[in-house]
Amino acid sequence: MKKPTVFIDRDGTINRDAGYINSLDNFEVYPFAPQAIKLLKDNGYLVVIITNQAGIARGIFTENFLEKIHNKMRKILQKNGTDVDGIFYCPHYKGSKMPEYAIDCDCRKPKIKMIEDAIKTLPIDRDSMYMIGDKYTDIQMGINAGCKTIMVKTGYGAGEIENDYHNWPKKPDFIADNLLLATLSILNKKI
Repeated sequence: MKKPTVFIDRDGTINRDAGYINSLDNFEVYPFAPQAIKLLKDNGYLVVIITNQAGIARGIFTENFLEKIHNKMRKILQKNGTDVDGIFYCPHYKGSKMPEYAIDCDCRKPKIKMIEDAIKTLPIDRDSMYMIGDKYTDIQMGINAGCKTIMVKTGYGAGEIENDYHNWPKKPDFIADNLLLATLSILNKKI
């Protein structure tokens, strides 16, 4: 059976954006994130992380290290009685010195390959998809993939809204202070 799905950006939305996170100690999940994800899961939504991770292509950290970060995140979620259904990431950056990552890929936000890959592997209801993120590229990707979109003010969100909102050709469907309030807007049918 197909399920409604919430795609969530990672850095700045689930965890504090500390630039390129190359130390487990620098990865700090927002205190409200596990509750938000648990609420979605308890209400029948799939939750999928969609994240650009160009730090791999830039040689700042490896895909193996990224897996350790994601394991830490999942352990925190599991301690709070929840988990995500999938994690999709883009390791590419066109200017990389490593040929395997120096490509103009189809997965880097705002392109939609990560969402398309999730749809191929999970029972996602295409008519009930949401994208939550703190950057306009998250919103663009969501729009491009047919999602309802929510911009959060954590991470880069408040600054992007303050400085660039008037330039955005398409606006998010909703703006929330954080992931928990974004979740409540979905569950309370405000979006």
